[in-house]
Formats: sequence, C-alpha cells, structure tokens
Amino acid sequence: MKNHEGQARSRDTVQVFCTGKLKDGTIIQENSTGEPLEFMIGAGKVIKGLERAVLGMVPGEKKTAEISPENGYGPYREALVAEVDRDRIPDNIELMVGRKLQIRQKDGSSDIVRITGIADSIVTLDANHPLAGKDLIYDIELKAIL
Repeated sequence: MKNHEGQARSRDTVQVFCTGKLKDGTIIQENSTGEPLEFMIGAGKVIKGLERAVLGMVPGEKKTAEISPENGYGPYREALVAEVDRDRIPDNIELMVGRKLQIRQKDGSSDIVRITGIADSIVTLDANHPLAGKDLIYDIELKAIL
C-alpha cells in the first residue's frame, strides 16, 4: 500500500533499477533493463546502504549513492582468511585461485570460501564476501512503491 506522501519509507516494498559499481567503475550488479529489483525496505534482503538510499525517494526519481563497507558487504576481516595444508583438501577438487569451496564446520554448519592463494604445500582460503571492505557506488532509479 502506498503512503500518502509518495516517498519510500521503512517497510514499503519497492521496485528499483540499479547499477552497482566499484570506485574504479567495475560493474558488480546491474538490472537497469528488464525486471526491477523488488525488496521491502528494512527487511535486510539487500545491503543496508541500498535500503537507506531508497528511503525518501519518489517513483521516477534517480540518484547516485556512495555506500561504505559498513553499509555494504562489511569490512574485510583478516580473521576470515586461513592457510591450510594442501593435503587437507580432497584430491578430486581442482585447485584454482578464485574457485569457491563449501567447507563443513565441526558444528555441522557450512561456509563458502574462495581459494585466494596456492603454494607448494599451503592453500589460502578466504571466507570474506568478495566485496567486503569495498566502497560501492549505486545509480538508483525508484520505479515503484507497491
């Protein structure tokens, strides 16, 4: 249900077209054509910075938002990087930098990690989100408030 002011508010479901990029211009997300991205503001389904940027916008409005790591994918944390002995990784897994692996924890949960380094006897695994620690720039157009 639209609010009477026509501005996006917390708990509104919105549709946006957006392009997310790094400061160097590398595009990380784009849906400027086709289906808009739909989410409820405050539900935590998209990064906090995108939710905050949409607050107060009216349908048809466009803006550019700079999003810090704290409001994006979080800070880069060295504690989420581990070096493991190469022989702890099953032989049937091809080791390539950038490859994602699912690691089972002792408590039965699992995490996704990326291989970020391969040496003779050591493999470096990183559980940080690939965009952790990055400043982001989003070009946003609010298509509708549902």
